[in-house]
Amino acid sequence: MIYIKTDEEVEIQRQSSLLVGKTLAEVAKIIKPGVTTIELDKVAETFIRDNGAKPGFKGYGGFPATLCISVNDEVVHGIPGKRELKNGDIVSVDCGTFMNGFYGDSAYTFAVGEVKESVLMLLQRTKESLYLAIEQAIVGKRVGDIGHAVQKYVEGFGYSVVRDLVGHGVGRNLHEKPEIPNYGRRGSGIKLKSGMCLAIEPMINLGVKEVIQDSDGWTIRTVDKQPSAHFEHDVVVRNGKADILSTFEYIEQVLNKK
Repeated sequence: MIYIKTDEEVEIQRQSSLLVGKTLAEVAKIIKPGVTTIELDKVAETFIRDNGAKPGFKGYGGFPATLCISVNDEVVHGIPGKRELKNGDIVSVDCGTFMNGFYGDSAYTFAVGEVKESVLMLLQRTKESLYLAIEQAIVGKRVGDIGHAVQKYVEGFGYSVVRDLVGHGVGRNLHEKPEIPNYGRRGSGIKLKSGMCLAIEPMINLGVKEVIQDSDGWTIRTVDKQPSAHFEHDVVVRNGKADILSTFEYIEQVLNKK
């Protein structure tokens, strides 16, 4: 079942998605060498609740925290804890909110201190692939067009696309149909219709595409221990141009001041 949102529902969902961007900006303010991942999580949870929402991830499927925080070779679903960030780390911070019956879901990968140029380029190109994917999220295109846009771009740099994890529909449920892989063939898959809300989230590895799950039952990491980057936006399929509900604007305002 694929849910088509009304314009009114889209505007309610936009508030949840924008709150994720504002929450990630609060995280951006304090990300630096020496901070622990649980400190980031506490800041995010407090901010979300202070803004009248609930953390979308906490308790979801048994997940114990507000943020998924994944460092270096961790792709997604890292559990916050006592780990201190170090100079040269990259950190994917994935955040969800639930407010007025709708979920917002967005992720950003941060550079901590001085990061190797090759890894910074992985971050930049992964984010660029997200926007190329969003260009395909329009009426008449298909799910495969979204994945193809990501795959063609990043594989051109020798990176690999994680196959085991995908983007998804989002709305009254955190994960809805359809699934949105970050690879695929043009013109294949479900046809996109106006009002579909999608969480598009490229997960791109510097090395091979294969991943494994840690014994904690959550953390996914690359098998070759090479870094992985992750960026995610909520979008609504529209005619001619997708409507991006979430935002990186607040995050990048903070980062540009640092």
